[in-house]
Order: sequence, then structure tokens, then C-alpha cells
Amino acid sequence: MSVAVVTDSTAYLPAALVEEFDVEVVPLYVVLAGRSGREGTDVTPGEVARALGVRGGQVSTSRPTPGDFVAAYRRRLAAGAGRIVSVHLSGELSGTWDAARLAAAQVGEHLVTVLDSRSAAMGSGFAVLAAARAAAGGAGAEEVAAAARDTAAGTRVFFVVDTLDHLRRGGRIGSAAALLGTALAVKPVLHVTGGQVVALEKVRTSSRALNRIVQRAVDVADGGRVDVAVHHLAAPERAQRLTDQLIARLPGIRDLHVSEIGAAIGAHVGPGAVGVVIDPSPRWGEAAGRPED
Repeated sequence: MSVAVVTDSTAYLPAALVEEFDVEVVPLYVVLAGRSGREGTDVTPGEVARALGVRGGQVSTSRPTPGDFVAAYRRRLAAGAGRIVSVHLSGELSGTWDAARLAAAQVGEHLVTVLDSRSAAMGSGFAVLAAARAAAGGAGAEEVAAAARDTAAGTRVFFVVDTLDHLRRGGRIGSAAALLGTALAVKPVLHVTGGQVVALEKVRTSSRALNRIVQRAVDVADGGRVDVAVHHLAAPERAQRLTDQLIARLPGIRDLHVSEIGAAIGAHVGPGAVGVVIDPSPRWGEAAGRPED
């Protein structure tokens, strides 16, 4: 039986890879200026950055409904999929995984396997790609799910934001940590661990924060082959500097993706945010001893 892979819009997969691997993407909702729209089609990262750049500007997000996932799952089953593996943003950061789980119960848990990546952005995206590559290679649902789990467990997310206020308002980081960052005028290097956003270390300037992100990525790579994603919101020059440093210090890069973060996560990190996601996991073909195309 063929296995279809489903995810949500916060995986921020490059469009070409979504098309190549035929991944179903279910969008989150973003609310700004009194209107609600789907991430990626109705609300753009630029709109979010502009809204948050206005004094007192606020943007909120909401998960897809269980009905959104039911429709996606039934669409894939009707198209011929025998099983579905659905990989999502950390359940600690969003109710998206829970909505997918409720939908799977309606469609049939023997047909749909729902996974919490415990990560975000391409931290989830690389897990989705691992699942999609396994499915394209003819793996069964259990092996496809294992590929996603193993990749998610090994992938690391490091980032820095201009202000912790957006994360605090959205409940994605504790008020004490946000207050500390503001009071000491430091730039905390943040990471996603255990599905949560946590301060990793504190530095005094943005340039030092970027240097620390690069060093963390180098440490994770440990001289091996890695896939890398660089994300930003309204900070293309900073993202380019980060990218250049990563290319110079990571000789084992397989694929490198540079993109502006989408509206749903952008609403919580704010303009100026920049980060790196590094995946040192062997690809499915390599891990299983199968030659890649």
C-alpha cells in the first residue's frame, strides 16, 4: 500500500519539495487587522512583519480545525493512499498536533499515524522530508513513521530574536525569561528542546548571537554530512550573513534552504528573527543501506 505524507504549514518546506514528494500541507490560521486567513495563501510573512512593526500591533494564530485534517486525510485516501503519516509542529507550541490526532480518530487510527515532531519550522520539515523520501522509496507506514521520528529527534533548531515580547505574549516562552532578556539588554540564543522554546545562552550583541548560532551548528554537524535551513523574518541581510558563515564552516552540507519564516511562526518570533535548523541524520536510503538516486 502506498503511504501519503501530511504536514502543516509551519514546516515551511520549499514549494519544489512539496511538489516533488507530493506532500499534503494543511495551513494554520493567522489573524491580523481584524481578519483571519490561511498561512501561505491569505496572509504573508510581510504582512505579519508590518503589523508587528507598528506600536501596539498584534497578530494571533490558531490551529487548523480537526475538520481541515479530516478533509485532507480523506482526500489522500480517495486518491489511492493505503496509509497516512501526518507529521506536525510541537504539541507544546500549538494545538495543531491535537487537531490532527482528533481527525485521525474520526478517519481511523488504523489508517492515519499522527506524529508530534517536538520541533518547529524546518525542524519539523526535515522530519517530513525523511518520511516523504521513505514513502517514495516504497517503505511501509511503520518505516515511514520511524524515519520521521528518528530525523526529528536528531534535528536541532537555534535562533535569535530582536525582542522576546512576541514569544512572551503568545505564551511560547516564560515571562521570567522574557523579562530577564529585556532587563539585561542581552540577545538570548534560543533553541527548541523537548518541544519548547528555551534560552540556551546569553550574549550582548546580535553579531555575537549569530556567531554562537553558527558554532552550535558546527558542533551538531561534528564534521559530518548535514542538511541545513536558514529562516528569517524581515531580516534578509542578517540571514545572508548567517548563510555565508555556515557555508564556510560546514563542508558537509548536502542541501541548504534559505527562506523567510511563515506568518504563523513569524507572529511569535517577530521581525528581525533569524535562525538555523540543522539535520545531521542519515537520509532514509543511506540509513537503510540503499543507494540513493
